[in-house]
Amino acid sequence: MATIKINKENFFYNLNQIALKTGSVEKIAIVLKDNAYGHGLVLMAKLASEFGIQHAVVRKTREAEQIETLFKTVLVLGDTIIKHDTFSFTINSLEEIPNTPKGAKVELKIDTGMHRNGIAFNEVDKALELIGKLGLELVGVMTHYRSADELSSEYFWQKKQFETVKSKVKQAGFTKIRVHSHNSAAILRTKNFDEDLVRVGIGAYGYNELPETFDSIKLKPVMALYAKKVSTRVLKEGERVGYGGDFIAPKDMTVSTYDLGYGDGWCRANSKHPFFTAEGLPIVGRVSMDFITLESQKDEVCVMNNAKEAALYFQTISYEITTALSPTIPKELE
Repeated sequence: MATIKINKENFFYNLNQIALKTGSVEKIAIVLKDNAYGHGLVLMAKLASEFGIQHAVVRKTREAEQIETLFKTVLVLGDTIIKHDTFSFTINSLEEIPNTPKGAKVELKIDTGMHRNGIAFNEVDKALELIGKLGLELVGVMTHYRSADELSSEYFWQKKQFETVKSKVKQAGFTKIRVHSHNSAAILRTKNFDEDLVRVGIGAYGYNELPETFDSIKLKPVMALYAKKVSTRVLKEGERVGYGGDFIAPKDMTVSTYDLGYGDGWCRANSKHPFFTAEGLPIVGRVSMDFITLESQKDEVCVMNNAKEAALYFQTISYEITTALSPTIPKELE
């Protein structure tokens, strides 16, 4: 089967770059949702803990349960809220609050302009009132920037909205509340970080998605995708390869199939304009469910070692390339 190899040195390098922006490793919350962006939930959680990170962010409680012993706190972004010593849960709407058990640790998400999830700006006072009345433990207030990776004023507009929300929380009498709004793009562009936490996702895994107009902070991809040889054959000139016979051998050539396909989350794409692997080998013919074909006899090939470069070919983003990969692909440290 294909293998994902994780570069620990690159991961630590990226986390150190983020720590230089926050001023402290203790202010980093590593985002491990969706199988750590395809990198492997438990493996990346252990590495993050080894680096000294004390806070994590996941999507579901089942993810939190797999890593709870590694972190001081785990924030669950979207699941049924329960009372737990380590887990805190995001409140995304007013309707959730009455159904939340007394004493549960919650973090109030404010919609400052993303208009996806979160308490509307004019609902903040009501939300704070309900949280206090129902005896919930408010441990954090957060928001999410919709355009932090773009050269526009929207980041500053949302940031100003959030400043007003922080004042409301303080005026309502809540203390010891952690405040966090910055994601990878926001922390990489900011000059003066003044919050309690930063939620670092794609940046930790090696991708700076900011345009070149911003100060460039070099990050290093953590994931490399490898495939192993299944079989080898000699093609005669004119013989065709794979479904539809899209590829016609221009000469006598030796090709091999490798154990990676769209069943593993690798995109089928367009065989008329082949993807070139990290080693410069074009995929020959169509991608199958479980196989690709290359003009190679190597026992193992590196298909991808930079998801941002692969994303350019597939006309998408690095996030989709890595998270689309099947969680059943084995992970190992390089």
